[in-house]
Amino acid sequence: MNRPLPIRNGVSPSKQYLPAGSWNFMLEFLQQYFPEVGKSTWIARMHKGEVVDSKGLCIMPDDPYRAGAQIYYYREVEGEVPIPFEEIILFQDEHLLVVDKPQFLPVTPSGRYLHETLLVRLKRKYQLEHLTPIHRLDRETAGVILFSHNPDSRGAYQSLFHKRKIHKVYEAIAAILPEQMFPLTYRSRMVAGEPFFRMQEVHGEANSETHIEILEKRGEVALYRLRPVTGKKHQLRVHMAALGSPIINDCFYPELLAEKGEDLSRPLQLLARSIAFEDPYNGCDRYFESGRVL
Repeated sequence: MNRPLPIRNGVSPSKQYLPAGSWNFMLEFLQQYFPEVGKSTWIARMHKGEVVDSKGLCIMPDDPYRAGAQIYYYREVEGEVPIPFEEIILFQDEHLLVVDKPQFLPVTPSGRYLHETLLVRLKRKYQLEHLTPIHRLDRETAGVILFSHNPDSRGAYQSLFHKRKIHKVYEAIAAILPEQMFPLTYRSRMVAGEPFFRMQEVHGEANSETHIEILEKRGEVALYRLRPVTGKKHQLRVHMAALGSPIINDCFYPELLAEKGEDLSRPLQLLARSIAFEDPYNGCDRYFESGRVL
């Protein structure tokens, strides 16, 4: 994909379509649409040539607003806090980059995280312009994640997830459930909850399924092996909490706790241990395992 602005220090330019509205000038729109960014900041960006249209032409503060057009700009985060944990590359070929992600590192930019995200770090280090994750991994979850850096083959790997041909294994530490028999299969219906970033279980036909077993007991807690059959957001965290054994240091489930902020001393005890699949291009059995431990 051709971009009117280049990748800068691992950061791809953001794109914004201009909606219908009563704004007269570009600066007026940007101020109202992005209230967290100050007027002087937008003016400075424009004068540095960091806000452009789809042809790469610089946009200035008093340029007329044109609904239906699109603009490109570099997103910035003030005072971003470094995350002192490093990712490990497990594998790379002409299609994939497989990474062992540390805890606390977001995969993609959002909110207060930009440069301290796995995607931007990898783009900066390896100069892979088309790099993109092909599945989710929460910020607080460590372990194996797959990236595509070849747009021509990306769809074939993404389809493996849609067809449930990817076999993922997780590990988690949570309280022992003395009344519960293991191994077990847990199913429930999950939908978006409140606030927007949480999920909840409701009555109805199950749309999520996890196989759960105990690997070892450690006093009052146990190391669990979790095999998700489906891939709902926060599925493992919701299922363990619903069983009465929330994953240690989970601040979302069963109850939403106070924001940890930059406290890195209580990591979520959830690890994406391994991913296995048959490569759609050469038929090889692929298996990638995290070297991290809980």
